[in-house]
Amino acid sequence: PSLTSNKETGLGDWTIEEIVDYLRKGVSAKGAVYGPMAEVVYNSLQYLNDDDVRAMAVYLKGLAQGGPPEKASTSLPSAESSLLLSLGKSIYDRDCASCHGATGQGMPPDYPPLAGNQSIQMVSAVNPIRMVLNGGYPPGTSGNPMPHGMPPFAQKLSDDEVAAVVTYIRTAWGNRGEPVSARQANELRAATLN
Repeated sequence: PSLTSNKETGLGDWTIEEIVDYLRKGVSAKGAVYGPMAEVVYNSLQYLNDDDVRAMAVYLKGLAQGGPPEKASTSLPSAESSLLLSLGKSIYDRDCASCHGATGQGMPPDYPPLAGNQSIQMVSAVNPIRMVLNGGYPPGTSGNPMPHGMPPFAQKLSDDEVAAVVTYIRTAWGNRGEPVSARQANELRAATLN
């Protein structure tokens, strides 16, 4: 996602220190790196000196422009949305709250917050669906040698349950994400990870 706009994923509400931690350690109070960004942190960024990482953080922070996103409108009928949210909350309370907190506050930097997390609220729900299905672990770095991670839930949750819990996370605690469907979960369950 673009770093140049706060409308979806910009860094406007990140502090310089949070960006530095993210680049250097792979985790910060705002989130953790996964996928290709984890490789970049592991193979490169963790080895930069303090001045270089700080300069990158200042530059990236300066790219942010625009205001926060507007509240998303649900694309599901209210009865269906209510059922999804009810099921999603029960799954969240059972499987997620012990790490991410009852109100999505997380326990940074070990367990990222979900409330207010921009990657959860993006128009595309690919990242949160994949995290629920496949889990993930940030890289071990000198600043975070024993990272905490998230186990996969693909073998435990049906497509309907994945859609419900992701919809709950994307819409609870003031988050502005849109609901997701079981079809979206199924398509990503079948997709290979790159």
